[in-house]
Formats: sequence, structure tokens, C-alpha cells
Amino acid sequence: MLIAISDQSQIAAARRSAEAIARELGFDELRVGRVALIATEMASNVLKHASHGHLMLTRFADSTGRGLEVLAADKGPGIRDVARSLEDGYSTVGTPGTGLGAIRRQADIFDIYSRPGAGTVVMARILAEDGTAGVAGDCEIGIVLLPYPGELECGDSWAFGLKSGVPSLFAVDGSGHGPHAASAARSAVEAFEKSDQMDSVQVMETIHRALAPTRGAAVAVARVDRPAQLVRFSGIGNIAAALVSEGVVKRMVSLNGTAGHVAPRVREFTYPYSGAATVILHSDGVSAKWDLASYPGLAACRPSIIAGLISRDFRRTNDDSLVAVLRVAA
Repeated sequence: MLIAISDQSQIAAARRSAEAIARELGFDELRVGRVALIATEMASNVLKHASHGHLMLTRFADSTGRGLEVLAADKGPGIRDVARSLEDGYSTVGTPGTGLGAIRRQADIFDIYSRPGAGTVVMARILAEDGTAGVAGDCEIGIVLLPYPGELECGDSWAFGLKSGVPSLFAVDGSGHGPHAASAARSAVEAFEKSDQMDSVQVMETIHRALAPTRGAAVAVARVDRPAQLVRFSGIGNIAAALVSEGVVKRMVSLNGTAGHVAPRVREFTYPYSGAATVILHSDGVSAKWDLASYPGLAACRPSIIAGLISRDFRRTNDDSLVAVLRVAA
């Protein structure tokens, strides 16, 4: 859920929306209260320091656990000293200076990226009461998924798989936008999730056949082969893909075509990595002109911060948009 923050009334709306999702997730009242405080402080900070920005509320399930993520993004003046800004009593606008510190204390998982003149992205995750991981293994996922402005359904979607311990990130962009694009995206996700094939080419061929009755889609799957230290990637259409390893970005190749209709022979491309592997997939609702070198230190941030910043700075407002980031630990 995306909530624009540009006036005082939207702070209360953000709090109510966050509380509602927390209750849907079965949070107890203590956790609901923590969620409300985090959403309120994040929205207030956006309004005070940047005058406008966005809050995104997302359910998450990965190796960190499962629960609710609150992500705030703005293009304000940024923070000159992030470490000091997290200390209670520090403020640049004459307030008590407890906002960021309170957010970090109430969150189970917290991260922030900010640079002077380049805005701020803040992430806070609150775990479900049982504390169980959403997926096995050591995979953390960050997602920003936004529909075409004014649409209720999103034609972009994603999925994660962990068959036989091999992490796989899948992205789909249904042709066009609206209900028909969303229907194509759902068909693609269902085909991916039902497929018991390990080979990415076979998975893509299965998805291609499943999309035949729909208007078609751009699709891509990236599998992280840890024993071989390779990312195995197959893509049809305009899903942009990149691998980040030890701070170096490698763009991955997706073939022209439309899955379900006209598509070339599916091919798998392999990309070596060392250490941790970070895979970034996004639809063409996001410009591919981003460059992590322009954001010093961003590659080391959590996947949600990376997804939030790319979406904030490169999202196109005339389409659905998806940014999906998967990190597999070394």
C-alpha cells in the first residue's frame, strides 16, 4: 500500500492503515501499538523535513521473519550525520529529536539511507508474534510494487521459490495495465509456483505456455546457484535485471518477446559472483538508468532500502511498477 504524505491529515491516515494491516496479520495490541508509533513518526518526519514523500506498507516473509514493513521515502534535504540523527535530543527543526531514535527502538529490523541533498529512505520491520522465518535459508527480499495511478489492481507481480535449497526470484509485467494485465501476472506467478522443474529454461517454457490464453507478459527468473557461485538468469521481454556482487553491478540479458505469444527460444545466461549475491529485477515501469555508483554505500544496505530508492528516483508514473531485490548471504 502506497500512502502519499504531503499534509497533516495523511499522517493519521498512515497510522490507521498500518494498524489495520497489523491486525490483519494477527499482531497483538502491543505490536499494533509499535506499528502505529513507527508509521506516525515516519510520516511526521517526511512532512517536517521534506514537506512531501511516501510511506509504503508491505507484508514480508523471508529469512528475517514475517510481518509488516514500513518504508518511507522522500527527496528532502537528506541527513548530514545519520548516526547523530538517531540519538535522542538531536533535531534540525526544533522538535524534541526523538523520531528516528524511537523508530529504531520500536522496530525489530531497521535500516536507513540518506545523503545531504539526496533525500532519505527509512525501513522498519515489525515481526509477527511467533517470530518464525517466512522462508528457509538465508535469503532477504525487498519489494516495492505499485499499480498504475488510479488502478486498483497491479499488472506487475513477483514470487520467490526455494526448491531444493536453490533461491529463485521471479518477476512478471503483464502487458498493459489494469485487470487484464493483473490476470496475466497471476497466471504467470501460479505457473512459477506450481512448476517442480529446477532448470530455469524449463520453468520459463512452462510459464510461456501458461500465458497463452492471456494478453501475455514480460517475465524473468533468476536462480542463485550457491555451490557453483553463479546466478542463472532467463528473461523474455523488458524485465531489467542486475547482479550486485562485492559492490560491482553486472546487468543481465533478457531476450526480446512477449511470453505467451511471440517469444524466442528461451536461453539461460550465467553470471559468476563471490561473497553475497544481490539480484535486482524490475519492470519497465521503472527506468533502467539507475547507477548504484551514484549512491555511495547503498549496495551494503538491506534489499528494501535498495528497492525503495530505485523506485523513488526512477519510477515512471504512467505504468505499473515493480522493484524486487533478493540478497543471498555469502
